[in-house]
Amino acid sequence: MKTIDNERVLDDYISEPPGNLVDLMRTLSGDIAILGIAGKMGIQLGIMARRATEAAGIKRRIIGVSRFSDPAAREKLESGRIETISCDLLDEKEVAKLPVVENVVFMAGKKFGTDSNPDVTWVMNTIAPALAAKHFLSSRIVVYSTGCIYNFVSPASGGSTEDDEPKPVGDYAQSALGRERVFSYYSRTSGTPVCIVRLNYAIDLRYGVLHDIASKVYKKEAIDLSCGYVNVIWQGDAIAHSLLCLRHCAHPASVINIAGEEILSVREIALDFGKRFARPVTFSGVESPSAYLNNASRSHKLFGSPSVPVSTMMDWTAHWLTIGGRSLGKPTHFETKNGRY
Repeated sequence: MKTIDNERVLDDYISEPPGNLVDLMRTLSGDIAILGIAGKMGIQLGIMARRATEAAGIKRRIIGVSRFSDPAAREKLESGRIETISCDLLDEKEVAKLPVVENVVFMAGKKFGTDSNPDVTWVMNTIAPALAAKHFLSSRIVVYSTGCIYNFVSPASGGSTEDDEPKPVGDYAQSALGRERVFSYYSRTSGTPVCIVRLNYAIDLRYGVLHDIASKVYKKEAIDLSCGYVNVIWQGDAIAHSLLCLRHCAHPASVINIAGEEILSVREIALDFGKRFARPVTFSGVESPSAYLNNASRSHKLFGSPSVPVSTMMDWTAHWLTIGGRSLGKPTHFETKNGRY
């Protein structure tokens, strides 16, 4: 695909299931519930699961669970043949009413606003997981987490691996590790098969690291080099790999990093966008020798290399900004290194 010109095409492309996911849906038993589905990735994940299931010729319930404070999200899911259930995942009585299904993707969590309300982040990132884990003791559970639970590492290291000791900085990263520990506890004590997904960073043309950098270049704003290196992966690939993790749930819980194959320089990305937009590029700060970087070679061996290369993502992002494509207005704050969001 040379360009993406509107959100309908974008959403359709992101949610297109690869062949190995269709194969999984053909052999996977049971229905799928997605908790916290109304977030930035959840809607597309639910629709991809539905499309893969239908392509496999299987009848399966795909259930999306959220508070649905935005009615448009619910409408979009239901138009994509996803069942929806309104539920406050912090309300034990409401969680107890959820249908117990064989497969669960847990996407609920809080990051932004942590600095002003850290208690809310801790509750959302640890109490909600505990309620869900207790309710779905007999299910396979894929748990979304973050590469921010790792220590900062140098680009020369190749990125943090699943065997590296977590060293989270700040309330968000610490509570995200708390979410992992909660699910790991129930996996160990109750035999619940769990796979923890540590993601860095998904790219959608409406938000993401490339969108953040390109937008600043386009507006002739300085690029902060506090975090000088990043991983990126096309959101469709990140979603597909996450769903494929249903095959790798285990007890004790397994961990899989999901990220792109390359470690990228923020400076070089910005300069590349500068050429594309024919705009000067300015910088602030100096590259730190370390950053949040994931080594996702295990996931690439299991699921294959990401299908969309970085150069294509950059082409699409530049075109999207040039035609005035919509932004979600949700910067990633990838340059943050003090753990405060």
